[in-house]
Amino acid sequence: MNTNLSNKEKQRRHRERVAAARRERERRERRRRVLTVVGVVTAVALVVVASLLYASTRDDDSGAEAGSIPPPGSDYGVTLGPASAPHKVVVYEDFLCQDCGEFEKAGHEQLEQLAGQGKVQVEYRPLVTLQKLGEYSARATLMWWLVLQHDGDAVAQKFHDLLYANQPSEKGPFPSRDDLYPLAGQAGADTVELKASMEAGEGTQEVADGTKQAQALGVDSTLTVVLDGRPFTTKGTASDLAKELIDAVQ
Repeated sequence: MNTNLSNKEKQRRHRERVAAARRERERRERRRRVLTVVGVVTAVALVVVASLLYASTRDDDSGAEAGSIPPPGSDYGVTLGPASAPHKVVVYEDFLCQDCGEFEKAGHEQLEQLAGQGKVQVEYRPLVTLQKLGEYSARATLMWWLVLQHDGDAVAQKFHDLLYANQPSEKGPFPSRDDLYPLAGQAGADTVELKASMEAGEGTQEVADGTKQAQALGVDSTLTVVLDGRPFTTKGTASDLAKELIDAVQ
């Protein structure tokens, strides 16, 4: 009799262990499904967030605040095209910036043509952002600004183009003042007056103020391009940026 009870007790305990094991398997399976769903939802959320960040970065990669950049026609830069043009472009650049040079080579001629056709108004605003690489950035910008003041927009624009056509590498060697005077003369500047102004230190404060004003607007690097009040960027090269800009204003 005791033996039979013992066997029954063993069977009961065995059934309980089997049931407990089944319940544990079911619990683990439910947990696995929940974690799978959570993982899928998290992955989808990450994709959405990444897409939004990508779009945000593409819309404003420069740091410039939308709507904060004054339109073309400032006293500091050189402006091409009529104020009645349907599109307004501002280009912040450094004469030593290689991306700026690439942008100029790829798009300047067409932008100038479009400006002449009244389709776009473009202002170039040279800044000093690469002073850590040497004196050339400040030297070229100061000389350009003095040409703008003494010889006018047309001569300053030609000098601007020549500076990029003869742009040095960021690693140097860098043109001296004496190397740049002939370029200014080639553009039509009065080199005698330019030398006197350079030696007198004219324009140094104005150029520094122009750079500070741009930085205060959120322009913390070059190349920075603003189209119709909003930063215009690309995930491609500076050449791609020029081509995309041209397509956008034609």
